[in-house]
Amino acid sequence: MEEEANVFYGKTYEEAVNNALMELALPSTDVEITVLEEGKKKLFGSTKWKIKAVEKRSDGARAAEFIKGLFKILGVEGDCEVVSEEESIKIDIKTESSAKVIGKHGDVLDAIQCMAGAVANIGREKYIKVVVDCENYRSQREETLVALAHKVEQKAIEKGRKMILEPMNPYERRIIHSALVDSEHVKTSSEGKEPVRHVVVIPDNAKPNDRGLRYGENRRHGAREERYGRPPRGDRRDRGGKNRGDRRGGRGGNPESGEKRAKKEIIFGTFLGNSGNKGE
Repeated sequence: MEEEANVFYGKTYEEAVNNALMELALPSTDVEITVLEEGKKKLFGSTKWKIKAVEKRSDGARAAEFIKGLFKILGVEGDCEVVSEEESIKIDIKTESSAKVIGKHGDVLDAIQCMAGAVANIGREKYIKVVVDCENYRSQREETLVALAHKVEQKAIEKGRKMILEPMNPYERRIIHSALVDSEHVKTSSEGKEPVRHVVVIPDNAKPNDRGLRYGENRRHGAREERYGRPPRGDRRDRGGKNRGDRRGGRGGNPESGEKRAKKEIIFGTFLGNSGNKGE
């Protein structure tokens, strides 16, 4: 059995450990020892020390093992490999269900990376960065964001308006900032609070009180522009924060409380001759 191959014996603890190191051909710093049975002296003879010796897993290996455990939760079949463990730990995921692992704009992949980073840094004195990638998504996403940054830069210059990008995580915001750091016509800043913190591209010719234009993505038509602060259709409110129905004297009642207006009730501003119509 595989477990028996990692079990070693010796008359003393030191002898059992030396036997393990010789068999594994590893230094003691790279081996994890577990005592299974302590040696004991008996009236007639003695029992040997029994230990289990295995090669210590690296921080990256522990993180990769954790990710493999997540595959069961995600319901995907795949494997992951530790690509590098030098300045940072880089883990590559290989699976046919890459869409599930990556998620929208990489939100699932970012969550996996965050948890893997926590696992890899258990017991470490100095923090080490962990980067988890899947199907080369990170580099492809970076190319997309750099292209987006320059496209928004041109749009901001043409319109003379601030351009407000959709919320991004810190990693993606840094890509946008880096892409435009040497621009002679615009500057960038981050606004808002997590998780809706976003990048704003500000042209030099923007007006001081410019509230900006929101620049987002549309699945059908690609990029689109939308006026900043405009609420979604179906949820538009007046300046006082009330629904249009409230502004018309409460027509339609209070949707939250479930109150309804009686059919024959006369509402101020409604033509009396139509107050009892079936189409009301």
